[in-house]
Amino acid sequence: MCELFAMSSRQPSAVTYSLREFAANGSALRSNRHGWGIAYTHDRDAFTIKEPLSAADSPWVDFVAENSVKSKCVIAHVRHATRGAHTLENTHPFRRVLGRQLHLFAHNGTLKDIEDACPAAMTYAPVGETDSELAFCLLLDRLKPLWLESGGPPPLADRMGLFRAFSAEMATLGAANFLYFDGDALFVHAHRRIHEEEGRPTPPKPPGLQIKDWSRSPVEPDYAPQGLRVDVHDPQTIMLASVPLDTAGWEPLPECTVLAIRDGAELLRESTTSQPVGPAL
Repeated sequence: MCELFAMSSRQPSAVTYSLREFAANGSALRSNRHGWGIAYTHDRDAFTIKEPLSAADSPWVDFVAENSVKSKCVIAHVRHATRGAHTLENTHPFRRVLGRQLHLFAHNGTLKDIEDACPAAMTYAPVGETDSELAFCLLLDRLKPLWLESGGPPPLADRMGLFRAFSAEMATLGAANFLYFDGDALFVHAHRRIHEEEGRPTPPKPPGLQIKDWSRSPVEPDYAPQGLRVDVHDPQTIMLASVPLDTAGWEPLPECTVLAIRDGAELLRESTTSQPVGPAL
């Protein structure tokens, strides 16, 4: 099952997402039965549907599969709980407001002892018990001064620098695959994830995320692999997923890669262990 999925496009695209079909295809593993969520950004807000139940058992799954919502950025997550009860507040994607912008966050992995990285007092506090939501609150706490100084979205390079440092720190605590949307750009950190080999889970290892850039692939107006359906009419579209959704055009992201994407275009690519490898726009 695809634990993480994101789409960014220049034009709003209609997306439907059949989680039952994803579940039927297996992978990482069929134990991902503790919740699911999907967020469709729209102007300054987002339609968010999530539920702390198995995708196989949820009536809301049919609603998501049968009702397409047009959006320029979509983030989806399927949860295998390693920390926190199977409750709505522990289900991704998480939402907060900073700088009068809606921020969204989803994480695949486990961050051990993340509490030690958090100051005693933070502006943002988690509603639930997950390490993922706590990581999101910590990230926003570090970004807050930058946003308040700017009075709007800060320069992309500045946001990327903070996100890069945060991702590098979190990667020392465990698997840290992140999708973070700040109302302007989608930030991505690809790290490690559990794979399934010969029917058995492996320790977390790269790749943690895969990328498909439609500017390098033939456009398919009705792209429909494994239960996902997207009307890809604009070649300036990028998709990210924990595992490739089909056999064409997907590339594994190297371990410790961070990306900044806006409107289906990759603006910046860096490694948390080296210097930037792409331009900031």
